[in-house]
Amino acid sequence: MKGKFITFEGCDGCGKSTQLKMLSDYLTEKGIPHVFTREPGGGKISEAIREILLNGKNAEMTDECEALLYAAARVQHLHDKVAPALAEGKLVICDRYVDSSLAYQAHARGLGEDFVRKINAYALENYLPDATVFIDLTPADAFKRKHGADENDRLEQAGMRFHERVYEGFDLTAKAEPNRFIRIDGKQTPLQIFEQVIIALKEKNCL
Repeated sequence: MKGKFITFEGCDGCGKSTQLKMLSDYLTEKGIPHVFTREPGGGKISEAIREILLNGKNAEMTDECEALLYAAARVQHLHDKVAPALAEGKLVICDRYVDSSLAYQAHARGLGEDFVRKINAYALENYLPDATVFIDLTPADAFKRKHGADENDRLEQAGMRFHERVYEGFDLTAKAEPNRFIRIDGKQTPLQIFEQVIIALKEKNCL
């Protein structure tokens, strides 16, 4: 039996971490077998790539190198963690996935969807999420909530216009794939957001 694959997306500071914690507690309470993971990361090699990608000292990294590193970490992550869990029939919840590459690298970095989709073909063709929760909160509201950008995070330091383009990228993908995306208003309270997440995931037969 194949498990279900759910991803969470949104701008930095949109409240994903809070929702993931609430969902983990909910699934544990209900006795639903699940695995939580993240991108970039989720395994020894992928976590090592994550350190390179997010290190604020690597400012000279090219946009193409960044995109390729994300794609490489993703393939390894799928092999190490996602695929085995799905094969065991478990629910896999991932903090960011290929839609982040489309938002950050294809749209915000200007590399284009064609390039990013090609280098992520393995993920898109074999492991497309059953549902993607998009917490819809603009960068201005998100950074206000988290009191500014993390000075040690290379991507958070990219500037407000960059993050506005990231948001535009998420918005475009969500509109293009309404059957997969679950758009939730991020201005609501964490509990209100969570209640809507659970209802929507049940409607998509993911819970």
